[in-house]
Amino acid sequence: MLTRRSILATLAGAACLSGIVSAPASADEEVIRAVTFTPAQVIYAKHFQTFADKVNEKGKGVVRIEIIGGPEVIPPLRLGESQKNGVADMFDLPAGLYLNMVPEGEAFAGSNHTPWVNRDAGGLDYINEIFHEKGNAHILAHVDAGTGFHLYLTKKPEVTDDGGVNLDGFRIRTAPLYRAFVESLGATNVVQSPSEVYTSLERGVVDGTGYTIVGMRDFNWDKFVKYRIDPGFFQTDVLISMNYDKWQSLSDEAKQILNEVAIEWEKESYDIMAAATESEDKALREGGIEVIELTGKARETYLKNAYEVTWNRLKERDPTHYEKLREIFFTPIE
Repeated sequence: MLTRRSILATLAGAACLSGIVSAPASADEEVIRAVTFTPAQVIYAKHFQTFADKVNEKGKGVVRIEIIGGPEVIPPLRLGESQKNGVADMFDLPAGLYLNMVPEGEAFAGSNHTPWVNRDAGGLDYINEIFHEKGNAHILAHVDAGTGFHLYLTKKPEVTDDGGVNLDGFRIRTAPLYRAFVESLGATNVVQSPSEVYTSLERGVVDGTGYTIVGMRDFNWDKFVKYRIDPGFFQTDVLISMNYDKWQSLSDEAKQILNEVAIEWEKESYDIMAAATESEDKALREGGIEVIELTGKARETYLKNAYEVTWNRLKERDPTHYEKLREIFFTPIE
């Protein structure tokens, strides 16, 4: 069982082993201890470091973020629980990893709007009230949203008469976010954290994985997968969020700095991810990935199915906020 004491001890040990030495804080500087869901070499962790650097520059003498670990200290599937219990202060964490706790997190991946459109429409304020209550979490920003998820396979799937794909007999590594969608395509789910996927692909434990275009080569999964199904579905649901108790304890000045940087980074990271997706797509194709492009009615059905699965799952788990969230975060596909 993860406890605050045990994780803080692990974080401290990891920092020592990795050579991380924190700069001394000034007497009035508020320090935020942060963790991320991917290893340091992956773009999502790199982006979180960029966010922290921006906060630390703008907030010098007021507030500072110390990134003290990743999945080596808190397993990704335990991050939601760890945030709720305050074992760290800030989290670079997809909402999809703790939908069991806050099912309304479906709205981020299930949205077909940009994060700032949802923010301007009052979506972030509305959903934050839910996260405060259910997850003891406060969301600062929906970041890295300029890309979606794809299915990558080690063997070629059957193309159906209507132009879709049949994944019967495939074992696909999934995350909680898109598990139901993959099941709807006939595949068997194997829920794993990213750190386990390389070995599973290498040993043939799974026949593929879901992930974004950006990050595939960071994990070296492209050594094993041969096919990718397009189009991408959903959008990434990475949130920069805090333990709500810690957030409330911060000074107004610290909160203002964090909010200002978060709003700027929400848009900037979106644009960076969109450009990185284009670049990585080219590299993957040149590296031999064969893209199975769904078109016409099959494409429309594929995307509609993906969105309906995630919104229906939210409604089934807790319909309380379903209508309002869908109204704000989603425009129906005609």
